[in-house]
Amino acid sequence: MNAINSISEFHRLLSLPGPRHPLVSVINLAESVFLEDEVWKGFVNRFYCVALKREAKGKIRYGQQHYDYDKGVLSFTAPNQVQQLDLQNMECGSGYLLIFHPDFLLHHALTGNIHHYGFFDYAVNEALHLSAQEENDLIVILHKIDQECRHIDRHTQEIILTQIELLLNYSKRFYERQFITRKYNNSDLLVKFEKIVDEYFMGEVAGLLTVQYLATQMNLSPNYLSDLLRVHTGRNTQQHIHEKLIAKAKEKLSTTSLSVSEIAYALGFEHAQSFSTLFKKKTDLSPMEFRQSFN
Repeated sequence: MNAINSISEFHRLLSLPGPRHPLVSVINLAESVFLEDEVWKGFVNRFYCVALKREAKGKIRYGQQHYDYDKGVLSFTAPNQVQQLDLQNMECGSGYLLIFHPDFLLHHALTGNIHHYGFFDYAVNEALHLSAQEENDLIVILHKIDQECRHIDRHTQEIILTQIELLLNYSKRFYERQFITRKYNNSDLLVKFEKIVDEYFMGEVAGLLTVQYLATQMNLSPNYLSDLLRVHTGRNTQQHIHEKLIAKAKEKLSTTSLSVSEIAYALGFEHAQSFSTLFKKKTDLSPMEFRQSFN
């Protein structure tokens, strides 16, 4: 797997002059041309990338699937995510790429906080769609970052990181808006989610139900699914799984004579103690105490 390790190398691959700052850059897509290089057939970036694009065309392979590059307006990738570009059908269009190396975050609060912005782990097809005003708000921030890169001094890092954090917080707000404004599509997703969960427990359970399994069944990334559920229901995917597990456990404890161990294994637990611990945590009763409350 090819690795693009530096901002300078990325500039070269886009036929651009070297960056003004070695660890952060705002790239104008209208001035970029993908260099013919084997690297695009499968690569990982060692830096964060925020892409605000217009009129872009082509296919990008992200993880195990291909997506239309022109879907959405704003997308995010974290370091070391596997990607592949089809240069024969790729057009940059216009817009901007903000790229910054993890080392640029050192000694700043963003170092520990950036993982809270779950959209860096969304898939490309889960990109953010922006209104004209929202897009303009982000472009203003990108211009400020670009201007700051032109005169580097001891204040540069703090000023740029403040702007990056502002951009990420705006993006978080816009994603939550998107979850709500697309409520009709999302209501279908919620119905599908409940159906998949119910069908899992109706069949032959082969291990604990996981966030990854549900996300895969719904063709969503785990982070996007959890954030979508949290906005609409107040609970993330793991909390929904626990809620369903406890409901199923209560049903079996109150209507069958199965032992606690048999119920645990039927629900996918490898160890009965793990089941008992979760049940106690969620209900303040052990499985046996819950069962005895019906006698």
